[in-house]
Amino acid sequence: MYKKINALILTATIIYIIIFGIYFLNIGNLEFLWYVGILTLLTILMILLHKKFNFSSLVLAGSSLWGLLHMFGGSIYINGTRLYSYVLLDIYNSNIPEMQILKYDQFMHLYTYFVVTFILFYVIKDYLKKDDFVVYVLLVFMAMGVGAANEIVEFIPVVFFGNTGVGGYYNTLLDIVFNTIGSIVALIYIKISDNNQRA
Repeated sequence: MYKKINALILTATIIYIIIFGIYFLNIGNLEFLWYVGILTLLTILMILLHKKFNFSSLVLAGSSLWGLLHMFGGSIYINGTRLYSYVLLDIYNSNIPEMQILKYDQFMHLYTYFVVTFILFYVIKDYLKKDDFVVYVLLVFMAMGVGAANEIVEFIPVVFFGNTGVGGYYNTLLDIVFNTIGSIVALIYIKISDNNQRA
């Protein structure tokens, strides 16, 4: 049952990677062609990690959904604004355009590192005690480390392709903040689930 679900998740992921790869190639969007390449490598990495750590179908589906939402962010426009820059909720606004909260980009960072934290948890759970506070602190810092790598990946197309819409200093720091929030939310969920299982 689970193998069939996981196979469907992988198949769906491969299909949308191919579709968006063709789409971004046709419109000449080099920035998101780069991301399609990164997404392909991440999919291969997840396959290899899954063989070793046996992720749940929810974690695999969450990872696949991240990729799909990321592709949507670069291809969908609402009233002329690319989805990644679109304000989902006007929670905070200032005279600095990059300080608008909550944009789709910020939601995506929160969601992404919610999922990343679950992946990291699966990787280390057999080596460390789940109820150890230190484990939770380490997981947050591990997720932040992955976030730093993500910012480097975002920086490369800025260097080579020029104006990508990635944003500047404020955007980068907000990304880090929302990465951390997503990680903490995931850890709270993990802790509550663990306590319920024990009860």
